[in-house]
Amino acid sequence: MNMKLSRIRAILLSLFTVSSTAVADIMDEVEHGYVDNNGVAIHYATVGEGPLVVMIHGFPDFWYSWRHQMNALKDNYKVVAIDQRGYNQSDAPEGDENYQMRYMVSDVAAVIQHFGAESANIVGHDWGGVVSWQFAFALPNMVDNLIILNLPHPNGMARELVNNAEQQRNSAYARAFIAGSPEDPDIFFGGPMTPQTLSGWVSDAEARAHYVTAFERSNFDAMLAYYKQNYPRADSAQSAAPAAPQLDIPLLVFHGLDDTALHSDGLNNTWDWNDADTTIVAVPGAGHFVQNDAADYVSATLKAWLDQRTQ
Repeated sequence: MNMKLSRIRAILLSLFTVSSTAVADIMDEVEHGYVDNNGVAIHYATVGEGPLVVMIHGFPDFWYSWRHQMNALKDNYKVVAIDQRGYNQSDAPEGDENYQMRYMVSDVAAVIQHFGAESANIVGHDWGGVVSWQFAFALPNMVDNLIILNLPHPNGMARELVNNAEQQRNSAYARAFIAGSPEDPDIFFGGPMTPQTLSGWVSDAEARAHYVTAFERSNFDAMLAYYKQNYPRADSAQSAAPAAPQLDIPLLVFHGLDDTALHSDGLNNTWDWNDADTTIVAVPGAGHFVQNDAADYVSATLKAWLDQRTQ
């Protein structure tokens, strides 16, 4: 029986696997452009035609984080992966106040409008996940489907910061970012903040070279401003914070269970905060950057889920 089940599992996996080694580097295929949002230029890379998919990276990252998923979707969708403000080829306006959440939300709206669409499928990871949640709360009519990777619903995140000692310990790095500056010699997990250290999580040497180049163009003060302006504080007032608005949008959530920054307990009750269908995909063996750690699985699952709702 075990051998039979193993064979069935292998067949199913073969049906839903997109080989990341069999496809060309998306860097050679994308078209680049810029969207002006009230004087701030937001860079994007785009490939494919079809329903609009907007992808939003987190920290420390840039549009290239989505290379595997862009390859998987390009035959059926118009995929637009942005550099968030402060990153890579997007503008980095001076002043922490320019990284308040309302500005990142307006950046996404400007991108959708730039492509002549009224709405889009929104995909976000980490800080891109924060922006995606908040975009859906603020402008639900502009979201066809919502896909979040390794960023719990704000209600779950707030709850864990108050009640979960492990999440509180995991958030120590964020408190350091909030209190510190890029010039501090130990600001980045005990070391300096440089293009090389920021790229340390990238295992593929060729991809890491692209990351180093992107972070050489990026603004480190802007990266920390995301935390200084928007990271939830774990204090007594947080437990009484108002709940996020109820959603009614088809929702897909991926979570790499080896994430050492964001505890998976934050996923609990996600289904209570969304009235539309909610799919949660837990990925054992994958860490915070689940779209890279489990690239084939995430890409195939994302495509199948979107195809059900858009084709």
